[in-house]
Amino acid sequence: MQTAYINRVATAVPSYDVHDAFRRFAQSRLNDDRRNSLLFQRMAAKSGIEHRYSCLAPSNLPEGDRVDAQGFYAGGDFPDTAVRMRRFEQHAPALAQAAVDRLQLGAECDRITHLLITCCTGFSAPGLDLELIERCRLPSTVERTTIGFMGCYAAINALKLARHIVRSEASARVLIVNLELCTLHLQDTTDLEQMLSFLLFGDGCAACIVSADPVGVALDSFHAVLVPSTRGLITWNIREGGFDMVLSGGVPAAIHDGLRNHVNEILAGAPVASIDLWAVHPGGRTVLDAVERALDLAPAALASSRDILRRYGNMSSATVMFVIDSLLRANVRGRAGCAMSFGPGLIAETMLFRTAA
Repeated sequence: MQTAYINRVATAVPSYDVHDAFRRFAQSRLNDDRRNSLLFQRMAAKSGIEHRYSCLAPSNLPEGDRVDAQGFYAGGDFPDTAVRMRRFEQHAPALAQAAVDRLQLGAECDRITHLLITCCTGFSAPGLDLELIERCRLPSTVERTTIGFMGCYAAINALKLARHIVRSEASARVLIVNLELCTLHLQDTTDLEQMLSFLLFGDGCAACIVSADPVGVALDSFHAVLVPSTRGLITWNIREGGFDMVLSGGVPAAIHDGLRNHVNEILAGAPVASIDLWAVHPGGRTVLDAVERALDLAPAALASSRDILRRYGNMSSATVMFVIDSLLRANVRGRAGCAMSFGPGLIAETMLFRTAA
């Protein structure tokens, strides 16, 4: 059976680092509740995040009464879903193109046969698929699939689909684009748990080529773990005021238990020690801590994931591809690896891979 490979990965983020502005704004909403304000400060300091990027230019106002310079988010005056989607339509195509351009496809554009897009933060039609065909001069005959609203684990599902395509069509060259503008969905709230979830998310895009060329990362197998009785821990619903997320503090413990109970299936019977590379979606510092404990990993095992979290925050579906890109840039050859992402369900989507010799 034909082996599929991630040949290369490219990434892009918007120009604006908004982490400090988001922190100031969230803090300002909690100033009337001293206990929650102090708790937020402690959690923010321990988040492991130093930078997050947005299509929104940050506000430089020290009092933090609005997040961005244009007042897209201002205290008591947050935009509705229609306004957020217009901003998505304005900014998403350029960011997606930036990531694809960094793949430096050149004449290879004419050989792209399939385009897969993952996104859970914006929708429009005609959508990103047709925008990219025009902007990146892809063949008009490209077969297009959008994998929508699956959240942080969508990239693993896209790789799974790309593998099926390549295994059935040896000449296929699949372009995958994972784009998320998470910062368009800040909610007007003073709920501490929601505030802490807003501390995590940033905008970003990853693009990769999957083909039968034996270069990069071989996609060996996939396994999904549905953790029972966790349906309400991660939810993502479209409401009048944007996309409303619930990210429960119980998520790390659920991930820990799910991985510990299913590690044999995830690794296809191989011991944890046989895995050299870990590409774990950095859903947050506590999520990475839970994975480390569940699998008894050495602290260095998740260094790439923690570095991506520090530099970019959680960019939903794009994030695990940033981690894989980091591992590829380290020029590691002939190593066994495991990738995983987590999302609504609660589900862990996992993938075994090998770097080409």
